[in-house]
Amino acid sequence: MYPMQGLLLLFDDFTPFQACLRLAMSSPEIASLSWGHMKVKGSPTAYKDCKVWPGGSRPWDWRETGTEVPSITLDYIKSKGVDVKVLQTEKAVREYNSLASQGARVGGIFHSTC
Repeated sequence: MYPMQGLLLLFDDFTPFQACLRLAMSSPEIASLSWGHMKVKGSPTAYKDCKVWPGGSRPWDWRETGTEVPSITLDYIKSKGVDVKVLQTEKAVREYNSLASQGARVGGIFHSTC
């Protein structure tokens, strides 16, 4: 089990349609992070913890899934060709924003109080 602090998912384009969607649905950058508070660019909502993906974001309630990622889940995601990283939250946000600013289709789950 891996503690949930920041989980990054890097998606590849599989079809020309998805490549077009990439232009329309970029991954929103995380504008700010502090203890118990996250702000995502383009969202009027501030989050304590959040999920972000190409085209959007929403609050994440860790009670939905727990705060640990089972190894079997990471193995499954990787087997589908998705690059996965589990990092400390501040490092995960930096990595996520770096990838998003380069136009990568990246998603993440961030827990701001760890």
